[in-house]
Amino acid sequence: MEQLLHYVWRHKIFPLRELRTTDGREVEVLNPGISNADAGPDFVGASVKIGGTVWVGNVEIHLKTSDWFRHHHDTDVSYENIVLHVAEEVDFPLFYPNGQEIPQLQLEVPAYVKDNYERLKDNDVRPRCRNVVTGLSKFLIHNWMTSLMLERFEERTSRILVRRELLDKNWEDTLFVTLARSFGFGLNGDAFEKWAQSIPMSAAGKHRDSLFQIEAMFFGQAGLLEEDGADDYYLKLQKEYRFLRQKFSLTPIAASAWKFLRLRPQNFPYIRIAQLAMLYYEQRLNLSKLVNANHVDEIKSLLFTHVSEYWQTHYTFGGKETKAQERKLSSSSMELVIVNAIAPMLFAYGKYKSDQSLCDRAFSWWEQLEPEDNRMVRDWVSAGVACESAADSQALIQLTRRYCQTRDCLRCKFGYEFIKQTPDLLREDEKS
Repeated sequence: MEQLLHYVWRHKIFPLRELRTTDGREVEVLNPGISNADAGPDFVGASVKIGGTVWVGNVEIHLKTSDWFRHHHDTDVSYENIVLHVAEEVDFPLFYPNGQEIPQLQLEVPAYVKDNYERLKDNDVRPRCRNVVTGLSKFLIHNWMTSLMLERFEERTSRILVRRELLDKNWEDTLFVTLARSFGFGLNGDAFEKWAQSIPMSAAGKHRDSLFQIEAMFFGQAGLLEEDGADDYYLKLQKEYRFLRQKFSLTPIAASAWKFLRLRPQNFPYIRIAQLAMLYYEQRLNLSKLVNANHVDEIKSLLFTHVSEYWQTHYTFGGKETKAQERKLSSSSMELVIVNAIAPMLFAYGKYKSDQSLCDRAFSWWEQLEPEDNRMVRDWVSAGVACESAADSQALIQLTRRYCQTRDCLRCKFGYEFIKQTPDLLREDEKS
């Protein structure tokens, strides 16, 4: 497996013998280089001493030398300056354009590394590397968790910036769509994002002084005003939406986009849309207020919302009336919105503005919140990984989804600690 050979090269897990090129020159790997995820050689900026001469450049790795031709590297100028070709099986000579032979190193993956890797992939416990994780230092775990947290922020930033491009680079609209997506709380996230993107915020802004008109536009764009009348309030909203739809050439999303299965009534899309309508009407949250908020409690106060009179006694249009309640976001729901939307939004804006203080503040908001409690987090906690804040739980979610579930153990620092262990050390870990 070529990925495993890359792993051995990157971490310098070499056989306990001298490394030599196929023509007999001694090889010393001073720096394996940086793994290249883009087109071109596998490792860039490597430094290797070959026969007493230090060469700095790129390194290409294959299972067999003949793969060089199968991948058409012989006609690609990007590979003309490699200083070393590494293969598990050297079955063909390679040459530079000037006719000089390219140095080749035949490098096998140590048997114990292969065994550990297969063992790790096939392990049916969660997490698969728990036998090693329980013995790792707090310093190593902390460093990897910090990297994972940053990776999660960067990943969310990329999505937010793509969203911004789709919204004509408007940051306020991006904030609304990002916030709306978080109100789907996973199950309806995609539907809420599609719904929010369907609303022309410039049109909504013209009617921002009327909660009734905002509700008409919001529920209408959600495809929830397309049926026959449920009650008087529904009919009034429907009539108003038909006027707004014609005025602004609106196109609603399909009502079938919304999911209700296993949702408690307070989480129905109707209630979440009513809450967003009130937030928008009261202008409680905008980019300026977000940027100027210093503590997570300030964000919670901005997210404090309720619903209009009709939704205080209803969960659906025409449904049975209930005892009047404000239908506020619960504290736990607020924290999820901050974790999934508000903090990433501030981080993305900080990256865009090259303002590290905003990025640091976004980090601090995650650190101020309680950790999430789900199966992914509990699995790691049971393996001895401390989880003391939302920053930690987000790191563990990133670890599970991007590494464990995709079996990408070769890029994981915990996986590295498992794979590099000799058989004797692994047996000792299993006994303890």
